[in-house]
Amino acid sequence: MSAIIHEVYPVEAGDYTRAGEASADIKRRLKQLGVSSDVMRKVAVASYEVELNLVIHSLGGKLTLEVGTDGIHLLSEDVGPGIPDISLAMREGWSTASEEARSLGFGAGMGLPNMKRNADGFDIQSEVGKGTRIDMRFNLA
Repeated sequence: MSAIIHEVYPVEAGDYTRAGEASADIKRRLKQLGVSSDVMRKVAVASYEVELNLVIHSLGGKLTLEVGTDGIHLLSEDVGPGIPDISLAMREGWSTASEEARSLGFGAGMGLPNMKRNADGFDIQSEVGKGTRIDMRFNLA
């Protein structure tokens, strides 16, 4: 992919005050490029969900956005506990969010299912004790 935009957003664990800033910037950039509202909505939902997962579940990580002529690529990479059972984590409503996250209205267990539902391509790899990598692709048309 020849990148029109390549941006890396560091995301800190537990930083609820800044949670959502990266996904808001991603949406703004896509709007400036004239990406269709349908595609922009899908990317916005997925980027917000993955950004919140970085805040809630990881020890920190980064979100990388690449926009090219052939599509949009969103990559989340974190350091953290990893996911012991990905199939269980993909179930709607399943969550390991802390009480703090839940008290703030997060951790409903819809993050991974929402990411997969909105992305045209979705791949998740995780290793317990190492971290998680979520790779999402979105078609422009």
